[in-house]
Amino acid sequence: MPALARVADRPDPYLDVATVDPETELMLVHLGPQHPATHGVFRVDLYLDGEIIVKAVPFPGYLHRGVEKLCERLTFVQQTPIVDKHDYVAPMTCEQALNVAFETLLGVEVPRRARWLRALLAELQRVASHLLWLGTFALDLGGAMGGGSSLFIHCFREREWILDLFEELTGARFHYNTHTIGGNRHDVTPGWAEKVRGVCATIATRLPEYEAMSSDSSIFVERTRGVGVLDAALALELGVTGPNLRASGVDHDLRRDAPFHAYDEVAVNVVTASAGDCQARAAVRLGEIRESLRLVAAFLDGLPEGPLGGARQIKLPGQVKVTSGQVYAAIESPRGELGTYVIAGGEGGAAPYRLKFRPPSLHALAALPYILPGATFSDAIAILGSLDPIMGESDR
Repeated sequence: MPALARVADRPDPYLDVATVDPETELMLVHLGPQHPATHGVFRVDLYLDGEIIVKAVPFPGYLHRGVEKLCERLTFVQQTPIVDKHDYVAPMTCEQALNVAFETLLGVEVPRRARWLRALLAELQRVASHLLWLGTFALDLGGAMGGGSSLFIHCFREREWILDLFEELTGARFHYNTHTIGGNRHDVTPGWAEKVRGVCATIATRLPEYEAMSSDSSIFVERTRGVGVLDAALALELGVTGPNLRASGVDHDLRRDAPFHAYDEVAVNVVTASAGDCQARAAVRLGEIRESLRLVAAFLDGLPEGPLGGARQIKLPGQVKVTSGQVYAAIESPRGELGTYVIAGGEGGAAPYRLKFRPPSLHALAALPYILPGATFSDAIAILGSLDPIMGESDR
C-alpha cells in the first residue's frame, strides 16, 4: 500500500480564478448536463487556459427525485421497487443494500440458501455493470479508438445475456423487485444454473478480446496512463470506495473485510492496482470481471437447499412494523460501499422515520475538483468515465 501522507501540491478545488495570471484569458465551459459523456444528467464547469483545465466545479443534483423522503412515506415493504432506479446499472445490489439494513433493524435472519443466491446475483450484476462500464468508457475515449463502438458492442452483447438470465429468474429485465425482507421472492428455475455456467464460460473466453481492444491497445494506454491520478490519501479523505479506491492501492473490499450474504463462506480475491490513474481503474475492473466469474461458479456449486424466506410471508403493505432503533448497513456494489442508514418509527412503525443512502458515485464525483485541474479538456471525459459514476444514486 502506498504512503498515505497528504500530497502538498494538489490542485486547490477552491481556487479563485481571479487570482490566475491576469494575462491569461480563461474560458468557462459548461460540460453537461445534457451531454452523453456525463453519464446521466450531470454538469461540471471547467475553467480552461487553452486546452488545460485550471479549475473544475461539479454540479450534481439535476436528476434529484427526493427518493429518501419518498421512502419515509412508504412502508418498509413498498420500498424495494423504488431503489431499483438508484444505480440503474446494478439494480440487484440496490435492492440488497436496502433489505440488508431492514433485516438488521428487524433482527430477521436470512436463510442460507437466500444468502447464497443473493451473493450469486450480486456477482452476476457486477459482471454486467463492469461490462457496460468498459463499453461506454471506450465510447468516452472516442475517435482514436475507432469511435469506441466496436468494444461497446462486444461488451453490450454479453451484458444482454446476463439480463436474459435475470429476466428468466425474476420476470423482469431491469427492475427486478426480487429481494425482500428476510430473503428472495424468486428461486432458480430448472436449467437456469446451466445457462449461467454457459454465459460465464463464454464471457471468460472473450475477456482477452476486451483486453486486446482496451488495455493492450497503445491508443488506450496513451489516453489513460498517468491521466486523472487519484492518490490513496485523497481517496480515503473523500470517502472514495470500490474499484476507484482499490486502483489507488488501498486493499479494501467489504465482501472480504465486512462479509455480508455468503461472502464469509467463499474466499474473495481482491483486485488492486497502485497507479491511481484511468488505466489502473480499468485494470481493476477487468480483473474484477474475472474474479466475479469465479465467484459465480463457486456460489452455483455450493448453492444449498432450503427455504428462501426467513420472515413471515408478506401479504399486506403495512405488515412489517418497527417502532424504535437505528442501523447502518452496507454492501460492496460494483461502484463501492453502498450503505443504508435507517431510523425506525415513521408512520406508526410501518415506515422509516429517517432513511439515507450512502452512494459511492457521489464520493467518486467529489474527486473531480482535485484530479481534473492540469488535465486537458479531452482528458476530462476520460477521467469522468473512469470513475464510473451513476447519477441515479448520486442524485437520489
